[in-house]
Amino acid sequence: MNNFTFHNPTKIIFGEGSLSQLGQEAAKHSNKALIVYGGGSVKRTGLYDKVVAQLKEHHIETFELGGIEPNPRLATVRKGIEIIRSNGIGFILAVGGGSVIDASKAIAAGVPYEGDVWDFLTRQAKPTSAVPLGTVLTLSATGSEMNGGAVITNWEENRKLSFGSIYTFPKFSILDPTLTFTVPADQTAYGSVDMMTHVFEQYFSHTTDTPLQERLCESIMRTIVDNAPIAIAKPDDYAARANLMLCGTYALNGGMISVGVQGDWASHGIEHELSAIYDIPHGAGLSIVYPNWMKHVYRERIERFVQFAVRVWDVDPSGKTDDEIAMAGIQATREFFTRIGAPATLTEVGIGDDRLKEMADKAVHFGPLGSFKKLTSEDVEQIYRLSL
Repeated sequence: MNNFTFHNPTKIIFGEGSLSQLGQEAAKHSNKALIVYGGGSVKRTGLYDKVVAQLKEHHIETFELGGIEPNPRLATVRKGIEIIRSNGIGFILAVGGGSVIDASKAIAAGVPYEGDVWDFLTRQAKPTSAVPLGTVLTLSATGSEMNGGAVITNWEENRKLSFGSIYTFPKFSILDPTLTFTVPADQTAYGSVDMMTHVFEQYFSHTTDTPLQERLCESIMRTIVDNAPIAIAKPDDYAARANLMLCGTYALNGGMISVGVQGDWASHGIEHELSAIYDIPHGAGLSIVYPNWMKHVYRERIERFVQFAVRVWDVDPSGKTDDEIAMAGIQATREFFTRIGAPATLTEVGIGDDRLKEMADKAVHFGPLGSFKKLTSEDVEQIYRLSL
């Protein structure tokens, strides 16, 4: 196990009715708030009105930035920065899923920065402060409600990059599973894939002597496998929605399962190029890419893939070689993603082979991807081709 420092400052307020605590939490930070949301479902469901009522009850003036894209755009982030600067706003409230929260983090970091916020994504600068933000989560997926990371798309350049900072951890996050009851089946599936692959990125590691982290990862994975089909079949099943919500938060919060472990994150980098150019849902891209990354790298540490197959998928190892057991686990992963409605090939989402080399080269712009196996442009292109 590696040395580590773990500090997570986000306050989680979990459970049905937890929205009632919004106003008192927001009032600790400012009397002006920018409400950031996505395509408008928060208004159709009545959640927006409840949020505004809570803020007004605590004498907080509200402004809004709607229309955050599923792959949040740099242009929209810049718009949010300008709204805050022009109106002297001191708090951001993200009402939505990971895309809305990620955009809010970039806005928060960009407001006090004299340069362009894209500098954080291209590693030319690091945030040194940020406008405080809180979240009301409506989609279980990214874990952005309890971490400092964000992914932003520069649509004009077809680049999708990430940054992270201790300054962009939400001050609080309200997690009411009932707010996810209206999430469509496909988004529930993509969210489940996203959180599952977040666990993969930390589980498939060369770090040794980490039995606790491994068991925590396996527990989260099995909980997702058990509960995602229920949530898709019965969207208002509170227990299934609650379990998925907690899995998403635990899967990527800067600790819990990642402390002392060297993560990989190559597959996320590979997927980012797909959604940067073709604007596909992030979870859909991960569903396509990840099993093929597994096929490409599993022999780097086959015993971890054997453990994964046996502990997560209950593969019977009797009479099988390690190679056969590992491949059975990979196949079980592919079948689960397909079973919940996520795509298996690039062809299914309308992507051909004409830009694979371009995407592979861009994926390694900052150097080889990953740590489980350091991937070159040629490796990435092979994984794309496996995914066709």
